[in-house]
Amino acid sequence: MASQYQQYSTVRKYWLLMRPHTLTAAVVPVLVGTASAKIFLLGSEDHLKLSLFLAMLIACLLIQAATNMFNEYYDFKKGLDDHNSVGIGGAIVRNGMSPRLVMNLAIAFYIIAALLGIFLAVQSSFWILPIGLVCMAIGYLYTGGPLPISWTPFGELFSGFFMGMIIIVLSFFIQTGNFQAYVFWISLPIVITIGMINMANNIRDRVNDKEKGRFTLPILLGKNNSVRFLGLMYIIAYALVVFLAFFRPGGSIFFLLALLSFPMPIKAVRRFKKHDTPATMMSAMEATGKTNTFFGILYALGIYISALLGGI
Repeated sequence: MASQYQQYSTVRKYWLLMRPHTLTAAVVPVLVGTASAKIFLLGSEDHLKLSLFLAMLIACLLIQAATNMFNEYYDFKKGLDDHNSVGIGGAIVRNGMSPRLVMNLAIAFYIIAALLGIFLAVQSSFWILPIGLVCMAIGYLYTGGPLPISWTPFGELFSGFFMGMIIIVLSFFIQTGNFQAYVFWISLPIVITIGMINMANNIRDRVNDKEKGRFTLPILLGKNNSVRFLGLMYIIAYALVVFLAFFRPGGSIFFLLALLSFPMPIKAVRRFKKHDTPATMMSAMEATGKTNTFFGILYALGIYISALLGGI
């Protein structure tokens, strides 16, 4: 496996370092938050601002990529990654990248994201700066600091809340200058689908994590209960979409487009039940990432179509 990774080109190594399969977790909330803003702007003379959308999107992608690099750096420092590790991580141990380079690149991404945050604050409100700084701090503290969040049972909660809800609310706010209760409701399914990406990763790595001293949620629950929890949370996410479509202000039948992604979490749950080694569970983990991607895009599309048609 080591030789396979070492054959990658330099560009390919940098691309893998960012863990591209996780980046949709940054894209989806921006799409959902911006589409929700379109509903709020119905009947007004204001329109969605492409410059703010792009700045928010790029900033979130940079923060997500930097968070992955912090993860890479600290997993290496704490001995969690080796040449036999399964997954897309391991740029340092398998691809020979310098730990200092990985850390410096993560810091550079954070600096650029901060500059974009200042631009967004100038265009909207300076109140978004402290919120953005907290999100960036969480990205670092997820694997850095004296007690990394990823070593506790709260990784799913933190990733879902800060990457899902907070990004959706901020994306809505920079376009509208307002906070609305329905945006918090709209964000809940995405909070779940993003949190479950984290859950899948922790289910796959639970044996090695336990040996290294971690105490993640799957370690606390055990594999079988973790897979049941995964399935239950997906059921709740899809039930929330139905609830929002029919029983909340601003809801629309078009929200139900998200239901078209339902086969993907079923695949994830079935594959986790069937397999029990890190290598064989990779397909299940990939299914959770695809769930977030297709669920989120369809959900954002449904919200946007609803806005275009006047909130039918």
